[in-house]
Amino acid sequence: MSISSRFSVGIHILALLEIDKTELNTSENIAMSVNTNPAVIRKITGMLKKAGLVYVQPGIAGATLAKDISDITLLDVYRAVNAVQEDELFSVHDKPNPDCLVGRNIQDSVEISFSAAQRALEKELEHRTIRDVVDDILNKERLRK
Repeated sequence: MSISSRFSVGIHILALLEIDKTELNTSENIAMSVNTNPAVIRKITGMLKKAGLVYVQPGIAGATLAKDISDITLLDVYRAVNAVQEDELFSVHDKPNPDCLVGRNIQDSVEISFSAAQRALEKELEHRTIRDVVDDILNKERLRK
């Protein structure tokens, strides 16, 4: 199981809203940048709105940032878009054979490592912000020229 692509799309949306502040950032325009369907953008933007990361007004086209990008961590986005179910980054297969030595012990044997790995990921995401992503995008673009 991998982290849902909603996570990277959420980051993409927030970065685009910052970089293209002068543009009307409709779901159609954002969808062109992400290269996906506008309905996908509306769904993810709705999740970001619910988390207090963007403003969206019904009947009015366009989304705007609700917070400064230095205050939005990647962990905020990760949680906002339900990238994985709570404490389920790594899922252990259901119903291993209890009559097997490995089957009856595998879940307990890997859960500790899986939980530690998820905490490490979340700790890393907590230290990176949308500002970091935007700065990196802009630096890459400057180097490209």
